[in-house]
Formats: sequence, structure tokens, C-alpha cells
Amino acid sequence: MATPDNAPAVALEPKTKLSGKILKTTLAGALVDIGQDLPGVIHISQLQKEAVNKVEDVVKEGQIVDVWVRRVKKDRIELTMIEPLGYEWKEIQPEMIVRGKVVRLEPYGAFVDFGAERPGLIHVSELTRGYVKTAGEVVKEGEEIEAKVLDVDRRKRQIRLSMKALQPEIVPEAKPEREERKNRGKRRGKKQEESFEMEPETPTEPQLTAMQVAWQEAVDRSKGRDKVRPKSYKSASEEQEDLLNRTLEKRLPTGG
Repeated sequence: MATPDNAPAVALEPKTKLSGKILKTTLAGALVDIGQDLPGVIHISQLQKEAVNKVEDVVKEGQIVDVWVRRVKKDRIELTMIEPLGYEWKEIQPEMIVRGKVVRLEPYGAFVDFGAERPGLIHVSELTRGYVKTAGEVVKEGEEIEAKVLDVDRRKRQIRLSMKALQPEIVPEAKPEREERKNRGKRRGKKQEESFEMEPETPTEPQLTAMQVAWQEAVDRSKGRDKVRPKSYKSASEEQEDLLNRTLEKRLPTGG
């Protein structure tokens, strides 16, 4: 399997890291042997981030250096000794998951270096679920974290990140007292509904006393009516009723 050092030049991708030996230095840069058929070339502007007045101030012939591929051309492979960005602006998209190091803390959030041109900002409200007063309550400088890209403003060179977006949502548990109160309310409402559905009771006829019944029967007989026994009379026994009837018949005249 081909490794970066011996892979064909056409297969080398930009940002591929290689190790090479400085073969020659010139006013414009240096020639590097990276184990390819095509020569590797480092321009003086790609020796380091700071300005370089003389190539020999940075590299010497025979020195082993780490380089990265910038582009592959027909006659040479352009290299750089400046470590390339992990993400170019055009490569950073919302919803991406990135990993980086917290490089600065502020009361309003934390700045994270994840290999882009500028660190991304995690606002204090995006550090975790729940209330957070300061970023230092959740993360520390130098800590490695993962975050999701929320927004990228290439014009302002701003990147907004979120740790909270990678955390599961917290579902609060119902308190027992509140749940019981809720159940009581349901039971009370059900009883009220049942009471509304019940048919109203039919009022019962007032019951007559034994004396009233006997008197009524005597009056009915005096008028020639048939003996009527109210349906509602239920309290006197048959023996008591006969006794009262005989007593009243002796005292009251009866009709023919």
C-alpha cells in the first residue's frame, strides 16, 4: 500500500503531510527530496509564518523537514512548511461536528481552536443544557471538546459553535405531589360527569299513618264507595288494621 512519502505525485492531495530532505537552497526558496519523481519546491514565503529575509536563516542543505503539499503541477510539487488549516472557510458548514481546544474564556463564552483560520465561539447559552452563569463553570482553557457548527459568517470571519446541540434533551420528571393532584382532579371531574348523567329520582307519595288510613276507609264506606287500600300504606300490620276498622265501624254510621 502506498504511503504519503512514496505515493505517486498525482495521488497526493493538498494538505498531505510529508517528510523531506533539503537538497538545495536558493534566493527564492529550497529544493526538497520527498521521494517522488517530481522535485519538491518550497517558496521562501512558505518557510514560516513570519517574514523571511534569507532562506538559510530557516533551513540548511541536508536538513530533514516536515512539509505539506500545496498543489501538484506537471513539473514540480509545491510544498509548504507552514502547517495548513484543518478547515478552509469554504469547507466549514453548519451541522458539522468539529473537535478542538479551548483557547480563551470570556464571561459570555469560550473560544475554540479547531483548525480554522479563526477560533469558533461557543456562547455561554450553548455550553450545556440548563442555566450557566460563566463559561468557566463548564469548560477550562486547554480542554479538548467536541461541538457542532451552528453558523458561519465568512464576511465577518465569525464561527458560532454549540456543545449543547450534541447533548440529549433533559425531560423533567413529574413531581409525585403534582401528579397526585392531577389524578385527584381527574377523579373529581369524572364523578361530576357521572352525577350529571344520573336521572333525577321520582318523588315518592307521602305515606299515611294507620289512623289516617282507617279514617279514610270509614269515610269511603259511609259514601258507598268500595274499600280502598292506598298503595303507599305499608307500615301497619294486618291485625292492627282490622282492629282499627272494627272500632271505627261501631262509632261511625255506615251507608246502606
